[in-house]
This record gives sequence, C-alpha cells and structure tokens, in this order.
Amino acid sequence: MALRRITLRDFVIVRSLELDLSGGFTVLTGETGAGKSILIDALQLALGNRADSGAVREGAERLDVSAEFDADASLAEWLDQGGFDTGDGLLLLRRTVDLQGRSRGWINGSPATAAQLRDLGEHLLDIHGQHAWQSLTRADAVRGLLDAYAGASTDALQQAWDRWRHALAALDAARSSQETLLRERERLQWQIAELAKLAPGVGEWEELSANHTRVSNSQSLIEAAEAASLALEDDDHGALAALHRAMTGLQGCEHIEPEFKALGDVLASAIAQASDAAHSLHGYLREADTDPRRLAELDERMSLWMSMARRYKRPPADLPVLLSGWQAELATLDAQSDLDALQRAEHDARQHYSKEAEALSKLRKKAAPRLSQAVTEAMQGLGMNGGRFEADLQRLAEPSRAGLDDVSFLVSGHPGATPRPIGKVASGGELSRIALAIAVTTSQLGTAGTLIFDEVDAGVGGAVADTVGQLMQRLGRDRQVLAVTHLPQVAARADHHLVVAKRPSADKKGGAVRTESSVSALDADGRAREIARMLGGERISSTTMAHARELLGKPEAEAAP
Repeated sequence: MALRRITLRDFVIVRSLELDLSGGFTVLTGETGAGKSILIDALQLALGNRADSGAVREGAERLDVSAEFDADASLAEWLDQGGFDTGDGLLLLRRTVDLQGRSRGWINGSPATAAQLRDLGEHLLDIHGQHAWQSLTRADAVRGLLDAYAGASTDALQQAWDRWRHALAALDAARSSQETLLRERERLQWQIAELAKLAPGVGEWEELSANHTRVSNSQSLIEAAEAASLALEDDDHGALAALHRAMTGLQGCEHIEPEFKALGDVLASAIAQASDAAHSLHGYLREADTDPRRLAELDERMSLWMSMARRYKRPPADLPVLLSGWQAELATLDAQSDLDALQRAEHDARQHYSKEAEALSKLRKKAAPRLSQAVTEAMQGLGMNGGRFEADLQRLAEPSRAGLDDVSFLVSGHPGATPRPIGKVASGGELSRIALAIAVTTSQLGTAGTLIFDEVDAGVGGAVADTVGQLMQRLGRDRQVLAVTHLPQVAARADHHLVVAKRPSADKKGGAVRTESSVSALDADGRAREIARMLGGERISSTTMAHARELLGKPEAEAAP
C-alpha cells in the first residue's frame, strides 16, 4: 500500500495542488517557512485528524484534501464491513472543512466518520514527527511501542481485566449491602409465602368470575332451558311438530310443484337442527344444579382473591404476574447475596486475568532485549558511539488494565554512563537521534505501506546526517518513505526530490497580495541546485554546486544497522 496522489484545495497557503508520488524514498525540502510540513498536515487531516477552520486558506470558504492510495486485499474486509466500495485496488480518502469548522469525510466516495478515517489511516501511514521523542516519556506510548515490537495484542488482557473488575465490584457491593439484602429477602419471602397460599393460577380469576356468574344465575338458566325445550317439543304447539306438519304438506304436493322439494329439504334441515338443540337442552337440564354449596365455594375463593388484591393494591387478574415477579426478584437477591458464588466468580476472573497478564509479560520480557539491542546498534551510526538503549521492565505494585509491567526506556549517551530515563537526557540533539533510532527500528516491523518522517533529523549533521540518509534510503527499498528534511546529506540519498516554495499571489477578487505555496518535482540539475542551496544558502557558488554533485554522486551504501 503506497500513497499515489495527494490533492489540496484552499489548504492553509495552498490554493491548488495535485501531486503524484512514487515509491522508494522521497524528500521534501525548501526554505524555512515555505510550508514543507503542509503536505504532512494535509495527509493527517485526510486521515481523520482534528478539523480546524483555521486551516482554510484566507479568502476561501472551505478546504478540500484528497489522498489516493494503492490498496491491497488485506483492507477488503475492513472496507466491506464499513459498507465502503473496495475500489478495485484503489483507495480514495477525502475530507472537507468549512469556515465554521464543520467537516465531512469520504472513503471511496461514501460518507465516512473521522473515526473511520483514523482507523483506516493506521493501516496506511506511519508518521514520525520532529518531536517524536516527547511520546517516549509517556508510559502508555512506551508500553504500546514495546508491545507492537513484540507482536503482542492487549485486547484479551483488557477484556479479562474488565471482567475481573466487574466481578470484584459485584462482590464488594454484596459484602457492603448484606444487611439491606437480608431485609429485602425476608420481605419478599414473607410476601411470596402469603400469596403462595392463594396459589393464583394464570387465567383463574377470569374463569372464577365466569363460573360465579353462571352458578349465581342457575335457576334462571334452568327455567330458560325448560321453556325453550317445551317450545320445541310441545305435542300440539311445539316448533318441531309445526315443522313436521309443514314439511309433510309440501312433500304431498311435490309431484305438482317441483319447487316444493327444495323447500321441503330446507324444512328437513331445520327439523334436524331443532332436534339437536332440543337434545342439548335435555343434556343441560340433566346436569344443571342449583347447589348452594358450589356457589359458596366460588364466593369464598373469589373473596380470597379480592382480599389479596386489596392488600397489594393490584387488580385481581394481576396477582399471578405479581407472584412470578417476586419470585424472580428473590432469585436475583439470592444470587447477589450468595457470597460463595460471587467469590468463586471473582477468583475465576482474577485467575483468567493473571494468565493473560503473565503471558503478555513473557512476550515483553522476550522482546525487550531484542528491541534494546536493535536501537543500541542504530544509535552507534547516529553519532552516539558507545551509547546504550535499554527497554526496562519492572513489576508493578498492583496489576493494571495494561498488565503487570511498568515499561520505561532508559538511555546512556556515551560509554560507561548509567542508563537513565529517556526524559532526563539533557541534549535535544541526543533526544532527536534516539527517537530516530527507535523510529527506524520499529518502523521496519509495521504494516503501513508509507512511512513519513517530518524533520526527525533535527539536531544532527555531518557524518551522522549521511547515516540518517542511508537509513531512510534502506527503508525505501521495501516501503514508500517520505521525509521532510533540512539536511542536504539526507536529500542527496533520496530516489525522488520535491521542493516546496512560496510566492506572492494577487487575489483575483480584491487584488490583495497573499502568499501561496507550491510543490514541484526536481530533475537532476534542479536537485543539484537545491542541495547546493541547502549547503550554502541563497548564494550558490561553484564550490557548493561541486559539493552538491559530489553528494548526489555517492554510491548507495549499506546503512549502519
């Protein structure tokens, strides 16, 4: 994955810029104040950095930054999960910011959040700034750098830590609230026992109400059934007898009027249904009972329901749900007050965390000497002969979400000196060189296809500067390397050379003169003149030109490890 093109519109002092980039090692140079770091700032904005309306060029309404990358198949899953087009091997990131500070982002043409741009950027770019050493004084950055070098992930450890802390909090809460839990359990147990005597069944209240209404009106129901039976079956005036007479009369004339047959069939059906009704009425009357004892039983049961409903201020039909709710609540309280179970859960979670933490510590202990040796070797070629770097691990007094280790970087700048915390190294130049040694050492292990060094060579010069150039040249063999530099020795080692210049430009609308930056690629002669300027200032002499050509003519050499 490499950066192919960057496009800027109205960004800081850049009106319009389209820059195609190549693989290998590319340097950006220019006069002080020309805006050499503008491209880096624009890339960071495109990759989700904080948006600031102050970056909009004066006189413009919004800025627009785009960065186009080669993308390999490793990002296809990430893009697909985010709902972004895979782009057929191309990845286009775009960001706009207006004068109110509102920003919008896109990935392959689809809207994207700043967080998504940042997440994707971690796979694409690895940027080392000129103040990179400052992060080496932060415990989290130092620990993260060692973990990255060790190829260790802390995700499982952090999950185990969160699980342990949750279990510990539950145990502590249960211990501190035992009296409250006990009183609450006793209350619930008494209420459940009281309501359990009634044993209200789901749907029972509705059935009780229906049965009570039926039994309390049993005499009226029996009388209605008897009257209906008599109306159907009375010998002289019953409905069945009348239907039979009507059907017989029609059947006697069917041979004369064919329509009567159909009417006779209707009457036959009515007779059959009326007979069924009469049969059902006989059955009902045989079973019907006005037993007052049954009514008393129903009255008593309903009275119990009503009493409980009044006591707990609920409709009678809600009593079964109320009982099941109390039972579930009691089960929860039982679990919360079960100290043995909570202690077992806390113990298991702590053991799991300890297992993950010890495994991570082993990886760190194994990686620390390798990192120490690699950075120490890189320091020798950066003018710190005899200097030593040490990734120091100390056991924390208490475990943490990051593990059991306190990780710090110690350095000594010359032979025989005792390594001290990197933040206490006095020389700014030494700090820059140590940071560069660490950056180069750890960058070789990263997955980002593009490495950017933003004036990390500040404070070095001479033979050390040449070594810095060789180190970046070596990195450029396998990955795309962009470096903003003020060192001619570094610039001379580059495969490609871009120069940043600023010039006055008249505003078309108001005629005001504003400063604008431009970036252009240099040919061989242009490179020689730019390096000569870097060597001797604005007045380029035959001596500085000769020196520049000498630097450019140096054969590629293996950089010090």
